Amino acid sequence: MPRIDRAVADVVATPEEVYAAFVDPEALGAWLPPDGMRGELSEARLHESGGFTMTLHYDEAPEGGGKTTSDTDVTHVVIDELVPGERVVWGVEFESDDPGNAGRMTMTWTFTARGGGTRVAIDATDVPAGIDADAHQQGLDASLAHLAAYCGAPDS
Repeated sequence: MPRIDRAVADVVATPEEVYAAFVDPEALGAWLPPDGMRGELSEARLHESGGFTMTLHYDEAPEGGGKTTSDTDVTHVVIDELVPGERVVWGVEFESDDPGNAGRMTMTWTFTARGGGTRVAIDATDVPAGIDADAHQQGLDASLAHLAAYCGAPDS
């Protein structure tokens, strides 16, 4: 059975405001990188059938190195679906020589209005076997926390 990783968080913003953080390259680069990493967004074409490349630089290189180099993970993202205020679907592939990290993971982000804010859920399906489940969960949770902070920040 394919692996599915899931994370959920409530964000103090409307679904439309949350969605806007996915289609603005500056916003995406600010909130998406997980804790302990700095992101560099390139080739950003944030529309359906577009995509982007995210290079994640580790603050401290992990034992055994990153997925792409000793201190980076590079992901290539294709935007499969954009439904304003409702859903974003990405196909994500890691640049890696390790076959355990190979394959296309699908990340479905859903936005549901809830009590003056938005419940944001991520379902990551077909997660490559080489992606550590605990580390991935921490990364998903951190990205959601950063999204919540970004959307709740003044002037965002």
